[in-house]
Amino acid sequence: MDNQQLLKLAVKAADDKRAEDIVALNMKGISLIADYFIICHGNSDKQVQAIAREMKEKVEESHFEVKRMEGFDEARWILIDMGDVVAHVFHRDERSYYNLERLWGDAPQEDIRGVLPS
Repeated sequence: MDNQQLLKLAVKAADDKRAEDIVALNMKGISLIADYFIICHGNSDKQVQAIAREMKEKVEESHFEVKRMEGFDEARWILIDMGDVVAHVFHRDERSYYNLERLWGDAPQEDIRGVLPS
């Protein structure tokens, strides 16, 4: 499997737990950290944790490695490092505060419509 498949797998896992406003940014040539960033949010601590847990489980079931997951206990901003794909799962309040989409505004959005239901 490649990075594009990993991205789609993680996006679908987030959507399965009803993550809101899922955005995938193509960071190639912009960040040395990862090729893709996924940004989404949940409306409660429990939902934020459920989204992160689902991503981790689905990714590992597909034999990808989750290198690190930070912020799980606090459930305000969970970072899931899957190597070339990094997911940022925010609590709704934190997402608007940190506004990563604006911070990385020069990164093009990846088309994930084929992964998400219409």
